[in-house]
Amino acid sequence: MAGDLVLITGATGHLGFQVLKQALEQGYQIRAAVRSASKAKVVKDAVKDLNRDSQLDFVVVPDFLVPGAFDSAVQGVKYIIHVASPITSGIADTADHEELLIKPAVYGTLGVFESAAKSPSVKRIVITSSIVAIASVNEIFIEGTKGATITAESRTADVPGPYPGTMAAYAASKVAALNAAEKWIKENKPKFDVIHIHPSFIFGRDDLTTTVEGFTSGGTNGIPLTIALGKPAIEAGGYLITTVWDTARIHVDALNPSIPGNQSFISSNDGSGKWSDINDMVARHFPDQVKTGVFPNNAAPADRAVKVDVAKTEQTFGYKTSARLEEAVVSAIKHFLELTGQ
Repeated sequence: MAGDLVLITGATGHLGFQVLKQALEQGYQIRAAVRSASKAKVVKDAVKDLNRDSQLDFVVVPDFLVPGAFDSAVQGVKYIIHVASPITSGIADTADHEELLIKPAVYGTLGVFESAAKSPSVKRIVITSSIVAIASVNEIFIEGTKGATITAESRTADVPGPYPGTMAAYAASKVAALNAAEKWIKENKPKFDVIHIHPSFIFGRDDLTTTVEGFTSGGTNGIPLTIALGKPAIEAGGYLITTVWDTARIHVDALNPSIPGNQSFISSNDGSGKWSDINDMVARHFPDQVKTGVFPNNAAPADRAVKVDVAKTEQTFGYKTSARLEEAVVSAIKHFLELTGQ
């Protein structure tokens, strides 16, 4: 309900910032957990045009993995939206994935749970998971689902290391975090409930990215850009995409107490379409850049046939998560052109 206090983690990220904006616009009081005062200033400056200063406060939590890290942050909070989680940017295929991805994903989530369990005010936690938490890497990136359908109730077993690369380790971290969370809930039976959101590739303008380096450093907006740039050997897997706006909206709308807790929702299209659809979008919206060669637009990503059942999400939240896919692709590429002065 508007006016209730919501703790948000990950507000300095692509999705997290959009979650914070939409929660402010819906009238919630927000306490944003950030790692430093300087990061709080970045967020505060970015939302000043909303004129919502009275709704927004910050709490500095330097290390999210320290036991009890959120004990103070959760006091008086009714809802938590936990977006923060390790990402692949800057992590080499030869890195220690267990330390850099698996453990932070698992212990970050369980740490929020442990702190919330100490605060009787907390009623619901919404967790950002991923579609790779409920379907295998093989299904999404290699062989497709072969006629099967991924649903919000799909689950997969933990994947032990060592991992062949960073993306595989990232997927394993999402699987491990989801499985650990559901096991913790079953064993501890907390007074709060939990909703997991499983996005696919998230596209759409990243409001906090202000440099080309930031844009190209590994975020999912790099996928449509890479296709437009005609980079070879794109292995994107199943055509599974969503928008940052819809995914954020699902997170915030999931706070509604009329939606039963302890369940999952997918934020994605249904897998229909091909990665070459992005070539068509680029040709329609950026004809001059295609003509002059700024965007060769001739990449041919390998498609994997993947089926996803998104009916539950659409019925629960009342809108199609695939309705703005082209808008998201275009906004991301426009942002890149702005950053490069083109």
